[in-house]
Amino acid sequence: MKAFALLISVSALCMASAATAQELNPSLSGIGFLVGHWNSGVGKVADTGGTSKGSSDVTVEAGGAALLRKDHTELFDSQGKPSGSFDQIMLIYPEDGAMHADYTDGQHVIHYTSAVITAGQSVTFASAPGRGPVFSLSYNLQAPDTLAVSFGMIPPGQAMVHSIASGTLKKSN
Repeated sequence: MKAFALLISVSALCMASAATAQELNPSLSGIGFLVGHWNSGVGKVADTGGTSKGSSDVTVEAGGAALLRKDHTELFDSQGKPSGSFDQIMLIYPEDGAMHADYTDGQHVIHYTSAVITAGQSVTFASAPGRGPVFSLSYNLQAPDTLAVSFGMIPPGQAMVHSIASGTLKKSN
């Protein structure tokens, strides 16, 4: 009887997972490759010469109308010693025919107002140009379980992206 209950539980989990994937709004289907639990290897933090590692969970939310990214990141200085950690979230959603995302880590807020999407392969979010820098966040699927991530900014009056952080994530589910 216990084996049958376990089989029912596993089947229910598999069906719930499949239902979540099917619930994704068609306007988000091109970036559905982001959904899952991801772990990072060692990432580079350009501004400090240090490194980072952590995890990222991207889930389907609001009945398939949004994706929610929740991260935890550990930072290390240039000698490899722990130098802090932080949590961050980003809500990704379509609005008025464009992909938007709102990011916060508790100290900073970035409103991404556009995205360039290669369906099933990559997405690059950009904040709106204005008085401050334009931020750029890119995800590139290198293999079904490998995601390259880069974050940078274009300072006012400049055209080149200045790298802030980059790394690779491995899917664990």
